[in-house]
Formats: sequence, structure tokens, C-alpha cells
Amino acid sequence: MELKNYMEDIVAQKLEAILKQYPDCCSCEKCRRDIMSLALNHLPPRYISTDKGNLYARIELLSIAYDSDIVEKIAKAIAVVSKNPRHEDENETKH
Repeated sequence: MELKNYMEDIVAQKLEAILKQYPDCCSCEKCRRDIMSLALNHLPPRYISTDKGNLYARIELLSIAYDSDIVEKIAKAIAVVSKNPRHEDENETKH
């Protein structure tokens, strides 16, 4: 197993569900990447390099404290990106 920031997987999974609660937020790839980047920059990384580390990371991230922090950071990132989308082309936006 290669070195991996497991938090990326968690944020990507949660982003899908959370974006559904923000119908006015653009969900194009550029906005999704911006939201994920912003949220990940405000969350502690959880690097794993073994299957055992993967299991420990999953257990740790299942805690309510981590879950609410992750959701909060994603919601804040959605608010920032919604107010300041970086679209170069009007055709690029997808609502």
C-alpha cells in the first residue's frame, strides 16, 4: 500500500451527500476540487501506509467529533466557493 491521506477519501465521500443540501452551489469538477481542497486544508491529515493503518484511520474517523468537524469544514468550504466560484467559462458551471 502506498502512502495515502485517508482524509481525502472521507471528504470526497461526504461531499456528495452534503452538496445535495446546497442546490444553489455549483457542482462542476472545478468547484468540487476547490471545495475539497479548502476543506482538506482545514482538516488534519490522516496518512496511512498499511492495511492495519487503514483500519485504525477508519475507526478514528467514525467518531462523532471527527464526523461533525469534517461536515463543518466541508460546509464552510461550500459557502466560500459558492460566493467566489473560479469559472473561466459560463458553460462550465453545472447546478
